Amino acid sequence: MDETAKRQHWMAVLARASQQEIEALLQQARPLPTHEVLKAPETGTVMVEGRAGGAGRRFNLGEATVTRCVVRLESGTMGFSYALGRDAGKARLAAVTEALLQGEGETGPLRRGIAALAASQQAARELASRKAAATKVDFFTLVRGA
Repeated sequence: MDETAKRQHWMAVLARASQQEIEALLQQARPLPTHEVLKAPETGTVMVEGRAGGAGRRFNLGEATVTRCVVRLESGTMGFSYALGRDAGKARLAAVTEALLQGEGETGPLRRGIAALAASQQAARELASRKAAATKVDFFTLVRGA
């Protein structure tokens, strides 16, 4: 996995995580490193697109509120975050975490924490998918007199 793909993965995991999960992850980096907020957490809207049947034509589903933040550590490393909703604290902590992950080795505690968080998020998605599949109803038509 190249560096861009790794960062995309971290940012996706952090975007789905709660502020409490990010704070728990940052316990390994306490105290928080000195950082400069380049773009203070700001809230805006983005257009959410859907696809008919998951693979069909795109259509605009609606708008979603998103908060973004950009920070720079003392080392010069910049961290970015996007968080669904209006949680400015989560956006700032996620940006700091993303910046710290860039400077950490492959087996560092933050990267292990991100991997564990990603696994728990995947398990939650699979559980929700199994619950939904259990309620699936297959309809069929009987032909009379044929």
